[in-house]
Amino acid sequence: MPPGTDVPPSPASQTEPLRVYLERKGRGGKSVSVIKGLQAHPDGKKALMRILQQKLGTGGAVKDGDIEIQGDQRDRIVAILLEMGYKAKKAGG
Repeated sequence: MPPGTDVPPSPASQTEPLRVYLERKGRGGKSVSVIKGLQAHPDGKKALMRILQQKLGTGGAVKDGDIEIQGDQRDRIVAILLEMGYKAKKAGG
């Protein structure tokens, strides 16, 4: 990875708030928190995913442009994103 690409995207570059969903379908009954709406280069998404993984102590991935974090971590993810300066809110049921 080239130098400087391991930095998460700037919260100021976001025009819309990030939405944090909970998905269960097609995952064998397991819950996954999905962050949608991040306007960033794929490397920036990976960097943000790594930060969230470290702070939450769980696994995750970037799939189809969305960040997936294992488990129902929505409240904690929103709190971390707000702390980092992003606009974020829970979405869905």
